[in-house]
Amino acid sequence: MEAILLLDIGSTYTKVTAVDLSEPGVLGTASAHTTIQTDVTEGLAHALSALEAKTGPLQFTDRLACSSAAGGLRMVASGLAPSLTEEAARVACLGAGAKVIRSFAYKLTEEDAFEIAALKPDILLLVGGTDGGNEAVLLHNASRIAKLEPNFPIVLAGNRNAVTGCRELLADWELYVTPNVMPRLNTLNAEPVQAQIRELFLERIIRAKGLGQVAEQMSLPLIPTPSAMLLAMELLAKGTKETPGIGELLAADLGGATTDVYSMARGAPTDVTTILRGLPEPYSKRTVEGDIGMRYSIHGILDAVGIEHIAEQAGLSTETAETLIARLTAYPDTLPDTPELAALDRALAASAVLTAVTRHAGQIETVYTPQGPVSVQTGKDLTRVSQLILTGGAIVHNPQGSQIAKGALFHDQNPTSLRPKEAKIYIDQSYILASMGLLSQKHPDIALTLMKKELMEHGTQKQTTH
Repeated sequence: MEAILLLDIGSTYTKVTAVDLSEPGVLGTASAHTTIQTDVTEGLAHALSALEAKTGPLQFTDRLACSSAAGGLRMVASGLAPSLTEEAARVACLGAGAKVIRSFAYKLTEEDAFEIAALKPDILLLVGGTDGGNEAVLLHNASRIAKLEPNFPIVLAGNRNAVTGCRELLADWELYVTPNVMPRLNTLNAEPVQAQIRELFLERIIRAKGLGQVAEQMSLPLIPTPSAMLLAMELLAKGTKETPGIGELLAADLGGATTDVYSMARGAPTDVTTILRGLPEPYSKRTVEGDIGMRYSIHGILDAVGIEHIAEQAGLSTETAETLIARLTAYPDTLPDTPELAALDRALAASAVLTAVTRHAGQIETVYTPQGPVSVQTGKDLTRVSQLILTGGAIVHNPQGSQIAKGALFHDQNPTSLRPKEAKIYIDQSYILASMGLLSQKHPDIALTLMKKELMEHGTQKQTTH
């Protein structure tokens, strides 16, 4: 037997998976609450003990790990045009462990600068101007930021002609310069800034208690969980030279602090007469909803759908729902161990999936022109994506996970949302997707085979639109 240990240390749960490489198969999985407030190695030890109880003692030839225990970098973006700034920030976050909490466009005002300081971001992304284009806005914004207390790092990824001036203005700051994220109009160059954000993410989470010790014991550098999930989803969709993938898919990862959504699909308009607005969407797309989570971001779900909706879906009175939510807010490690909490968790999860997937998917609207009405699409058209994958503790541990998944599908109450119209739903029942992303770094064919096997065994019947 040649065993490999795969660790996924999340903000709520620490998941461990043991895989046999000699006769490919999952030897066992286990999880425990992440003890981020004390030392993450405590929760990891609990998870490893639970794993050993299932598999017996194992000798591991490799150990690989990913983590989102710090909840992801809170990023603020400042740039030139609003839509381009938001797009540049979004693609910069792709798989990099960051989430955009605010974006600013045009020249920053003094009030804008004070707001950025008040937000206390983990990172500021400073962009603007194509190479050789507008320099004034980027230099102005750098001068505004320079007047603040230098207490967060800045990634500068704008017009290269303004870099020298920005360096001088931000000499007292922790500044990282990467190539322009948009060197030419409507052309994105996201990989350099993504790599820089990943480095900052890892530096930050390594500072979490105990994670440095864990990282030292790994065979490869620890990576952000979103990176591992992105690797897994790309592999599952595209396959390898030896093993075919399953094709276009949509996946939602429901966590305690954030909800991440992944689509591996072209997303082009399905009607040749539809006009596509905005930048072309990437085949591999990830969005992170930093305000949507089952515990640490529970109030973001309430803000999105309302307490009355949650109470109705859970079959509870509004007063009871509010009381239980207050308890979950105060004690985020609370498990849904009563019928009322289980019903509430199910309602929260369904609403989180609905909100996150709606934000991820594209929209279509009718615009009236002198030549008549025209359909205009923004974002990806996912209506024909027929495979939906869900993971995250609130789904994996819920016997009605497939019912929760229905929130990701098209509904005639929101006819402009381009969510899938019908899909076969797969639940990551063994909680292995991020681990398979880790495994794919060394053994992609084994990772793909195991994902397909585990997911297909837990596939549910086809779900269709309402």
